[in-house]
Amino acid sequence: MPLKNLKPMTPGTRNAVRPSFEEITTRKPEKSLLEHLPNHAGRNNRGKITSYHRGGGNKQMYRKIDFKRIKDGVPGRVRSIEYDPNRTTRIALIFYADGEKSYILAPIGLSVGDWVESGPQAEIHPGNCLPLRSIPTGTVVHNLELTPQRGGQLVRSAGSGAQVLSREGEYVLIRLPSGEMRRVLLACRATVGQLSNPDHKNESLGKAGASRHLGRRPHVRGVAMNPVDHPHGGGEGRSPIGMPGPKSPWGQPTLGHKTRRVHKASSKFIMRRGRRR
Repeated sequence: MPLKNLKPMTPGTRNAVRPSFEEITTRKPEKSLLEHLPNHAGRNNRGKITSYHRGGGNKQMYRKIDFKRIKDGVPGRVRSIEYDPNRTTRIALIFYADGEKSYILAPIGLSVGDWVESGPQAEIHPGNCLPLRSIPTGTVVHNLELTPQRGGQLVRSAGSGAQVLSREGEYVLIRLPSGEMRRVLLACRATVGQLSNPDHKNESLGKAGASRHLGRRPHVRGVAMNPVDHPHGGGEGRSPIGMPGPKSPWGQPTLGHKTRRVHKASSKFIMRRGRRR
């Protein structure tokens, strides 16, 4: 899935690096798997902004993705590889043998005409979903569950993949893309393979308008605001933040301050923290 450098015909395309979309096989999504996606522009149910710098952008329809993959023993054929505006990786449309259709996250190596399957008896092949007890050590997986039958919650972005390291009793040790090592129950499921579109991290939008099309509004610094809007605001001219450490708009310490609870229940499953960036 290579990238393409646009010719500098305009200032906006001079530094733009866009995906080539060579792997995309159709432009029209499956209508039965679409859902209306409202644009709240960062507001909650009271109309208050709780997530800044959101709003505008093109209208999008939500593609209903099957994160649970519980159709055991029913093979499905890949009908198309599609673009999803709501996530960075590509998705695959699956036609199952019993007539059902669904979308799944498309891993590298999955192409139109391939067969995918779920369940303990499935082969170790990209796109197949198995319980962790059936996946050999060293395998790269994605769409990883934390609670059995709840659906994949981890490793779902473009180019990501986790590695199965070892088994310890009723747990499996997993190395996540962040470098964190975590124990997950044997009954939890994961899908084999590394996710598609690994070059997403090298893309460059090239101009501010492309960011607005994605629904991202300009990011305003706190020191440029008034004191009523941000703890860093106010002062004469270009003033420092005027406090021991930076804070969020709601007064919480930020930029390196640890927010995870000390006695959180899931801490006992984390064997090693992720690498510092």
